[in-house]
Order: sequence, then structure tokens, then C-alpha cells
Amino acid sequence: MTWRPHRSVRNTQAYLRRLLQAWRHGTSQPWVITAREGGRPFGLIELRPTGHRAEIGYVLGRSWWGRGFMTEAARAVVEWGLARPAIYRVWAVTDVDNTASVRVLEKTGMLREGRLRAWLIHPSLSLEPRDCWCYARVR
Repeated sequence: MTWRPHRSVRNTQAYLRRLLQAWRHGTSQPWVITAREGGRPFGLIELRPTGHRAEIGYVLGRSWWGRGFMTEAARAVVEWGLARPAIYRVWAVTDVDNTASVRVLEKTGMLREGRLRAWLIHPSLSLEPRDCWCYARVR
């Protein structure tokens, strides 16, 4: 993640308010991922359009990892994005050591385009920029 885990409900509420503002301004299309039974949220996926391209980003609660939920959500969001007339490219980046996220992106049909050196700071891993893989799918 590009942020540290929220330490309080107040932090999460502030984050959700910012996300809602971005959605209202058309700079983000977020979806909350919830459990079928009870509707408990356990993840989020977001499409951020910029011109003819859109970036996806996602986060999933650790106890839900490895169960296919993010692959299902990411596949749906990539398809949804590419179905928009103005969007020709959906892309994402992931830390080079995040093999689970690499698998998710590849299962959406995205192709690895290259290594972005010193691209993102992942505060939970390092305070220095880390290399990322860039993935994309185009229509």
C-alpha cells in the first residue's frame, strides 16, 4: 500500500470522505468489496480515469487474501473500464516483490510492460521509493 494501515475508525472515515469527494468530481470510481452474508466490507478497488486511460488500485483485508476475491473484482473492474468509450487503457503498478498482486493483474489479462525504478514509496515496506512492475491491458 502507499499508505500505512489506518490506526482508527476516524482515519478510515476521513479516507472515505476524500474518496467520496473524488467520486463526485469524476476522478475516481471506487467499489467497496463486501461479504455476501452480512455485507461486511473487507476490501476496496478503485478505477482512476485520466483522459483515455485509467489506473486501478486495490486493497484487501489480510484474512481474505488467497481466496480469489480480488481477482474477481479486478477482472470485473478492468472489463468495466475498457467498456467505457473514452478509456482505451487500464493499467496498474505493483511492488516487484508482491507476487500475489502480480498474479491478480495477470489473471485480468494485463501484460507486464516493464519495471518502473524507484516508482512508489510503500511506507509499510520502506520509506524510500521501491521498484514496481507496470501492467496494462488495452483495447
